[in-house]
Amino acid sequence: MFGAEKGSADKLDGKKLSIGIVQARFNESITNALAEACKQELAALGVDDKNIRHVKVPGALEVASALQALAESDKYDALIALGCIIRGETYHFELVANESGAAVTRLALDYQLPIANAILTTENPMQAQARQVDKGREAARVAVEMANLLDELA
Repeated sequence: MFGAEKGSADKLDGKKLSIGIVQARFNESITNALAEACKQELAALGVDDKNIRHVKVPGALEVASALQALAESDKYDALIALGCIIRGETYHFELVANESGAAVTRLALDYQLPIANAILTTENPMQAQARQVDKGREAARVAVEMANLLDELA
């Protein structure tokens, strides 16, 4: 949301975390930028590159299957979903956006594992490009913050 106050977290520390990233290839120039920004932010937060598993899937609807496989491995403290859905001329946009978002949320709850959802849903490519770096970084921060919080609450 434009101008939303997101608040600020305490110092985020990812040094002890393992993170899984699932990236949709559809709209690949956008999702590559999301992934690059995400991995740079994870590094800045102390997550060691060897503790990051990055996999790619064809599109946003396939993200959930890969997230589930990573969740079932029990190797990750948090997961990150990256994708880009741009509105077209048909109802397909709503189906993909709604189903991919619901699947990510359901997996997070079912596995009690934080999943940062950075599957962009935009009206046009310009909106996606304007968000690709910030949303990639934000996904990394959300994953680290929620992994640490859920560990603290356990």
